[in-house]
Amino acid sequence: MLPVNLIAYGLIAILVIAFLASMVRILREYERGVVFTLGRFTGVKGPGFIILIPFVQQMVRVDLRTIVLDVPSQDVISRDNVSVKVNAVLYFRVIDPERAVIQVEEFRDATSQLAQTTLRSVLGKHELDEMLAERDKLNDDLQSILDSQTDAWGIKVANVEIKHVDIDESMVRAIARQAEAERNRRARIINSEGEEQAAEKLVEAAEKLARVPEAMQLRYLSTLYDISSDKSSTIVFPMPVNLFQELARQAAPPAKTDSTPEQT
Repeated sequence: MLPVNLIAYGLIAILVIAFLASMVRILREYERGVVFTLGRFTGVKGPGFIILIPFVQQMVRVDLRTIVLDVPSQDVISRDNVSVKVNAVLYFRVIDPERAVIQVEEFRDATSQLAQTTLRSVLGKHELDEMLAERDKLNDDLQSILDSQTDAWGIKVANVEIKHVDIDESMVRAIARQAEAERNRRARIINSEGEEQAAEKLVEAAEKLARVPEAMQLRYLSTLYDISSDKSSTIVFPMPVNLFQELARQAAPPAKTDSTPEQT
């Protein structure tokens, strides 16, 4: 009879220990417990030591740390009809555990799906150049839109970062040609501006040299001196055309005159 009682007492002790263990919950510093009593919300508890009534109360753990969510690559058609693939990373955290559990089912999946649709809709309103050059502005737009839409779920979107904008190889070549054409245009404009400034300075110099004729001769001799320093150079002396005409006139023989007396 004694062994049977011991077995019964042992079973009772095990049941009591199991019952007490089911009452105890320990929540970490970054965790909160949303407690339901007979299916009705009764409060948010934690962190630390929590006691629940078995079969009467249930608890849902919620992590308050920042969650990093990778938004899968999305096919986006920009406003200028360019097809691109864009992916992003989303940083958010739960600030109201009650709403995160009650207002939405699986807030992680809901936030991920919302981020994907928002990414497509927002980037579709911008041109490709804006996607490549104005990422900070696009990140701010995405963050503000997602934060306003997830506020009802007790979720705070801290940041959204666009990671990659993948475009087709043909479009890459087109962008390269466009960039090259833009660089050539700037080079021609700079060259033209340089020619214009040089022409203005030459006109000013010519006006100053024209005031004193001897200055032009001195400038001419200075230029010849600079050229003569390089022995491999061939110096061509410019000669005025009127000087050649004068030399040719002087070298021509004098015209003969008829000295025979006229016969009568």
